[in-house]
Amino acid sequence: MYTNSPKMPELSEIQRAYEEIHDSIHVTPLLRSQTFSEMSGAHVYLKAENLQRAGSFKVRGATYKISRLSESERHKGVVAVSMGNHAQAVALAARSLGVQATIVMPEQAPLVKVMATRGYGAKVILHGATFKDAHEYALEFEARTGATLLHSFEDYDLITGQGTLGLEILEQFPDVEAIVVPIGGGGLISGVALAVKALRPDVRIIGVQAKGADAAKQSLQAGHIVVQSNVKTIADGICINAPGELTFAIMRKYVDEVVTVDDEEIMSAILLLLERSKLQVEAAGASGLAALLHPGLLDVAGKKVALVLTGGNIDTNVIGNFISHGLLVQGRITILRTFIEDRPGELKRLLTVIADQGANVRELNYCPTMQALPEQHIEVTLTLDTRDHEHIAQLLDTLHDRGYTASTVQVQPKPTPIVQ
Repeated sequence: MYTNSPKMPELSEIQRAYEEIHDSIHVTPLLRSQTFSEMSGAHVYLKAENLQRAGSFKVRGATYKISRLSESERHKGVVAVSMGNHAQAVALAARSLGVQATIVMPEQAPLVKVMATRGYGAKVILHGATFKDAHEYALEFEARTGATLLHSFEDYDLITGQGTLGLEILEQFPDVEAIVVPIGGGGLISGVALAVKALRPDVRIIGVQAKGADAAKQSLQAGHIVVQSNVKTIADGICINAPGELTFAIMRKYVDEVVTVDDEEIMSAILLLLERSKLQVEAAGASGLAALLHPGLLDVAGKKVALVLTGGNIDTNVIGNFISHGLLVQGRITILRTFIEDRPGELKRLLTVIADQGANVRELNYCPTMQALPEQHIEVTLTLDTRDHEHIAQLLDTLHDRGYTASTVQVQPKPTPIVQ
């Protein structure tokens, strides 16, 4: 049983943090979504932290943390270990406050993230094959230089800074009834919960995790911190194997509920945000919408709900794959596998049936089958534009009626590799 009671930031400290960092951050918009309101039955507002400086909420906590350093500490600089939003936030916050930032990344860090972090003014050191290697080097760097090591979520001042997001939501949406926040290590939801519950204890604070990285939910259910040996999700921003002691204590006291969503739901949410709201949101940031649209997962029908879109730093190398898979999840693309006889006119006959059902062929693969079928048969795999899952079912029924053995091919999303 968890018995520690670490000191938690108070409302007055979060309010002071907001005054301290207000001129260094954007007051991000709170956007009402008619589409998502109709889809969910709730009154939905999107807190667009994907439009924040450096592309995520992280700059709030990083700015406040660095602002709290003494002159001596500032002179020695700061160091952090990250390949994502934390790296860019620390780099930008440090530059705005005139502090040298060093970011340690594993050697296999994507070049785009290295360049983005350097672009915000930080010195980037590539070291080791894993995050553990990079973290050990950062500890050595801290000991050697006296630089302050900035944790990505388990830090009192950083949590205080993240809490400013909660104050901002209440200013923009005073009658909000529920706030949905993605959870990785728990720094953001801890700060938001502390601020909101102090002013509006009736507001429900709901956390969302990916099913492949749900250590916070498991920890809250167990009553103690659970460390996952393996985490796997496309949502790299919330792919954390354990909450911190402070964040766990805060979540345990102030978070009302934590739910999980799968990667396919997250990818569908990314696509919906792009199409319906014209917002580019990373996988972690889209997880709240995924939870809202999962039938029966959240009890918020008729309620005023704020969804925190935590960041927009989605890797352009993978966004195309996410969109394609999101279309698959929604039934707007399907991959169909069937067999035809190897003789003139059979492919045309198949394509005519498909066209008559209103499906459009994107891609076609046509090759001799390697299965135990008569030699004169050919396997055909088609990628089709379809309307929805009902349309796909109608197409399959028609093909079966015409004598085809047809089935859809399931494609699994590829999680972002997280090397720890």
